[in-house]
This record gives sequence, structure tokens and C-alpha cells, in this order.
Amino acid sequence: MFTSSYLLANDTIIVSKDPRLDVLTQKQAEINKRTGMMTSSGLYKGYRIQLISTTNRDDANKIKGDVLAKFTDQKAYLTYHSPYFKVRVGNFLKKEDAEKFRQQLNKYYPQGVYVVEDAIEYTLNPGEVPQ
Repeated sequence: MFTSSYLLANDTIIVSKDPRLDVLTQKQAEINKRTGMMTSSGLYKGYRIQLISTTNRDDANKIKGDVLAKFTDQKAYLTYHSPYFKVRVGNFLKKEDAEKFRQQLNKYYPQGVYVVEDAIEYTLNPGEVPQ
């Protein structure tokens, strides 16, 4: 057991830290932030705009082709979740960006267009840190 006189001693401990530890800590924080945004399949957690959810495959294919013709810079995805075929467009990390694009789509598709969370295809640029 320690006595109070021992605890009040004026001993000094000097700790030296290697400055490379700060660099490693920063890199690990970036990696953790990046992997925190990813799904187990390696895709990023993000947003897409859903245009249609229908039981008719032909309708879904027609909408997908139409949106690809009008918005050549975006990707469109047709998925089947029994019994519905769903057409989703885009790969957005931020909901605000998806919402802006949804407003453009509303000019062509005035009903039933909404932003949904989805696993998206995205490639970070070297040095880019997700927000």
C-alpha cells in the first residue's frame, strides 16, 4: 500500500513520442472513415433515385432505356425484388446531390420519383476523404 507522502513526491516522468505516430494515426483515421462508408460487398453507402417499382418488366425496361437516353452521364439499374422490378438512377454519396438530380428527373417523371438509400458504385480519387 502506498503512503500519502510517497504520492506527493516530486518525481518527473518525461514521455517522448515519435512524430511518425501522428502520421500513422491520421492515415488510420482516414481508412476508418472510408471503410465506415462501405458495405460488406465493397460498395459505398449512398443514394439513388428510384423512378419506378412495377410488376411489369417491359415497363421497367422502357423507363430504364428512356432515362439512359435523356441522361447519358448517369447509370441506370434495373433490379428485381419479387414481385417488383425497380429502376434506380445515379450514384450519389450525398443526399443533397441526389435530391438536386431528383428535381431534374421530376420534369420528365412527375410522379413516384424519390431518393432511396442504396449501395453505390463510387471510386475515391487519390487523397480524397469521404465526408
